[in-house]
Amino acid sequence: MTREIHTILAVLLGILLPISVSAADPTATDYTLSQCEGSAMPYPVPATSRVIPDSLTPVMLNHVGRHGARFYSSSKFTTSLGRALDRAAQSGTITPTGRELKKLCDKVIAVTAGRWGALDSLGMAEQRGIASRTHAAFPSLFSGTRISAISSYVPRCIASMDEFTHQLTRLDNKVEIYTSSGRQNNALMRPWTDDEDYKAYIASEEWHKVYDSYLDTHVPASVARKALGESYPFDGDEALDIAMDIYKVVSGCSSIGLSVDPLKFFDRAEYNSMWSVQNLHHYLTRSASTLSSAPMDCAAKLLADIIDSTRSAAEGKNEYAVMLRFGHAETVMPLLALMRLQGCYYVTNYFDTVGLHWRDFHVVPMASNIQFTLLRSTSGTLYLRVDLNETPVPLIPGRSEIYTPWTQAMDYLTRCLPLYLQ
Repeated sequence: MTREIHTILAVLLGILLPISVSAADPTATDYTLSQCEGSAMPYPVPATSRVIPDSLTPVMLNHVGRHGARFYSSSKFTTSLGRALDRAAQSGTITPTGRELKKLCDKVIAVTAGRWGALDSLGMAEQRGIASRTHAAFPSLFSGTRISAISSYVPRCIASMDEFTHQLTRLDNKVEIYTSSGRQNNALMRPWTDDEDYKAYIASEEWHKVYDSYLDTHVPASVARKALGESYPFDGDEALDIAMDIYKVVSGCSSIGLSVDPLKFFDRAEYNSMWSVQNLHHYLTRSASTLSSAPMDCAAKLLADIIDSTRSAAEGKNEYAVMLRFGHAETVMPLLALMRLQGCYYVTNYFDTVGLHWRDFHVVPMASNIQFTLLRSTSGTLYLRVDLNETPVPLIPGRSEIYTPWTQAMDYLTRCLPLYLQ
């Protein structure tokens, strides 16, 4: 009887073990190919126009936006990938997939040559579109009023500001617009460059250990082998590095107007896995986490400026009806985390779950923006409305209202600031 029981158990284990080993990963994602472009995804134009109740009149609008779609920020990934593909071609291991990838690299280089990091035509159109739709949603704020616009010193941010403000003048040439760009705006637009706490965190080993461990287990080396060949002499972690280069090159094509089918180089699961690695890097270095609040605290001066300028407008003391700010993904991610905005703030000790709850394509697609609109009711009560990428979102966690009484909104946003700024 004992032998029979052992035999039955052995059979059951033989059946169950393969099932448990191959069981679906509960943390794996299945986002669309477009979403897997991550922060390189072109701006998701909203499907419907924004409207406000007739009982509310716009008083003032604060806008913080990322630059629009741009050419690849540098030639780093195309260069390193091109060299690996050339070595594979010379050694005779390159595959048809690799040859297709080499053509893509050459095309990216040809399209981008001399324009690395520059705003492209799609990015220009994105900014003009956001300006036009914002004007249509709140026309009284742009009729014969004063507008302030500042940007980072980086050319693609200045160009984004220029496209946005130029479009506003096309729609109403009576508006007065005062623009400023340069390093004097770093405290608001590029605060990480001078923040000592942030620089110490980035230099630390803690987040690197989390990221490197995740990368080692989630970057499929098969991606590199499909291109360079199974017999290519990969050195150490070279297959993982090359796979990341392939992801960076392919995922950025849409933002420069190149139509590419990622499924030529990845299967859907591989593309999702590669995205999750880059997504975790953004999360650990630019958002809130259990490791440090330094990344999100970088945005404290920017949030304080938004609070102060809105308060000034509420008191009738702000000369500007609209205040525009143009920066980077690294400007927007910390700000949204500091505000604890839904979908933009997620704190966990289980970093393999980040991709399920914090998604860079939701937080910072190209031209991502957040707008704070102060409105007055017929009774005189002031409300604040917050729009993320031109879609109204609740401001206070756990609440669903889109229009928050200004006194409550101001109190909440002030409590989001580090204690030294409250």
